[in-house]
Amino acid sequence: MKSHLHCGQRRQRDTSIMSYYEHILVDYDYNDTGSGSGSGDLGVDLEEPCHMEHVRTAALQQVFLPVVYALIFTLGITGNGLVVIVLGCQRRSKCSLTDRYRLHLSAADLLFVLALPFWAVDAALADWRFGSAACVCVHVIYTVNLYGSVLILAFISLDRYLAVVKATDTNTGGLRQLLAHRLVYVGTWLPAALLAVPDLIFARTQEGGEGATLCQRFYPANNAPLWVAVFHLQLVLVGLVIPGLVLLVCYCVIVTRLTRGPLGGQRQKRRAVRTTIALVLCFFVCWLPYGAGISVDALLRLEVLPRSCSLEAVLGVWLAVAEPMAFAHCCLNPLLYAFLGAGFKNSARRALTLSRASSLKILPRRRTGASTTTESESSSLHSS
Repeated sequence: MKSHLHCGQRRQRDTSIMSYYEHILVDYDYNDTGSGSGSGDLGVDLEEPCHMEHVRTAALQQVFLPVVYALIFTLGITGNGLVVIVLGCQRRSKCSLTDRYRLHLSAADLLFVLALPFWAVDAALADWRFGSAACVCVHVIYTVNLYGSVLILAFISLDRYLAVVKATDTNTGGLRQLLAHRLVYVGTWLPAALLAVPDLIFARTQEGGEGATLCQRFYPANNAPLWVAVFHLQLVLVGLVIPGLVLLVCYCVIVTRLTRGPLGGQRQKRRAVRTTIALVLCFFVCWLPYGAGISVDALLRLEVLPRSCSLEAVLGVWLAVAEPMAFAHCCLNPLLYAFLGAGFKNSARRALTLSRASSLKILPRRRTGASTTTESESSSLHSS
C-alpha cells in the first residue's frame, strides 16, 4: 500500500492539466485519478511506483498541449466564425435546410473552441488561475458543445439520407423540415444540456499538490473509479458509437445509391461519393483513437483488465495525443460541411462583396441570383 500512495503523491500535480479525460478524474488524495493513474484506491498494490513523469514529460504537458490547443482554437475560430458570418448575412428566404445544419454545427464548434484558451493556460502553468465559477462554466460549455457537435453530425447524415435516398417519397420534404426546425433541438441540444448536469454537480476547484489549484470533477471517494468508468463509457456511447453508426449506415446507403444505375459514372456523382467517404473517414480517424483510449481506461478502473504501470504509462501518452486529434474535428467540420459546397461558396462571395461595398459606402447596383435550395441527389450530398 505504501508504494501506490507514493506513486499518487508523486503525480498529484499532473492532475491540474486540463482536458476532458482529466476533468472527469478525481484527486489522488482520496481516489484514483490522472492520466495513466496508479493503483489508487482500487486495492491493487504495485511492486514499484508508476513513474509517469518519465513518460508524460513536462514538455508534453506544458508545451505540446498549449500549442495544439492554441492551433485548434485559431483554426476553429476562423473557419467556424466565417461560416456563422456568411450564413448570418443570408436572408432567411435563402437559407436552405443544409444551411441550418451548418449554422448549428458551426455554432457548437465555435463555442467549443472558446474553452480551449483556458485549457491552454492551465496546461502551460499546471495551475488553474480563473476561479471556481469559470471552472464550472468552462466544463459546462465544453460538454454541451462537444456532444451537440457530434449529434448534429448524425442529424446531417440523416438529412442527406432523406435528400438522396428518399427524394421521391412524398413525405420526405415535411420530414426534413421537421428534423431541421424542431427535432434538431430535441435530439442534439437537449441531450447535450442534460449530459452537462454532472459538471454542475461535480466540477469545482480544489487545492492540489505543490500549491496548485485543480479544476476538474471530484467524485465521492467510496466509489470514484466507478463514476469515472461510467462517464468514460457514456462519452464513448453518446459521443462516438451512436453518431458514428448513424453516419456509417446513412452514408453507406447513400454511396450505394449514387454508384448504381446508368448515371453512376458521372463526374458529379463520383465527386459526391468521394466527399461522402471523406466525411466518414474524417470522423472515425479523429474520434476512434480517443474512444479506444478511454474505453481501455474504463475497463482498467472496473478491473476488467489487469493493471500495470507500463500499460497505464502508454495509455497516458495515448490519450494526451488522441484527445487533441478528436478536438481537431471541429476545425475540419467547416471544410467538410461548408466550404466544399458550391452553394456556400457563392454565399461567401456575396457576403464578402457586400462587406467590401459597405465599407466603401458603395451599394451594389444589381442583386446576384439566389442559390436554389432544390438539390439533386449528388449536388444535395456534395453541398453538405
